[in-house]
Amino acid sequence: MPHGTLEVLLLGAKDIENTDFFSNMDPYAIITCLTQEKRSSVASGKGTTPEWNETFLFTISDDVSELRIKIMDSDNLTQDDFVGEATIPLESLFHEGSIPPTSYNVTKDEQYCGEIRVGLTFTRQRDRGFNLEEESFGGWKQSAMH
Repeated sequence: MPHGTLEVLLLGAKDIENTDFFSNMDPYAIITCLTQEKRSSVASGKGTTPEWNETFLFTISDDVSELRIKIMDSDNLTQDDFVGEATIPLESLFHEGSIPPTSYNVTKDEQYCGEIRVGLTFTRQRDRGFNLEEESFGGWKQSAMH
């Protein structure tokens, strides 16, 4: 089970479905990793090709297998519209350490509705266990016997 920090570089999206009929969409993304959730800024008026160029950090301490990114359209007068979502498997990231910016399919009701571009970096946490050699070499064990 990997422990460490997941860095998500949210670059942008393209060809996402326009949910606003009279104007350009104001898309934002909600990134979820197990119970942790982060929200991007709103790309006001960017329509179907928003760019965010934002970085988000998640602490990985449980058995995480995927990252979910929901794209929403911010609306002032009504509830925000669900545009679509992408699910990114993380297993290869834990082995490789990083995945350069890659496009992932965005789907809604199992239908393709655009792409989202994301870069991922995983930094493994160093083991915080005690080093027994350091402890017994001139440490408190030796001085406690005198």
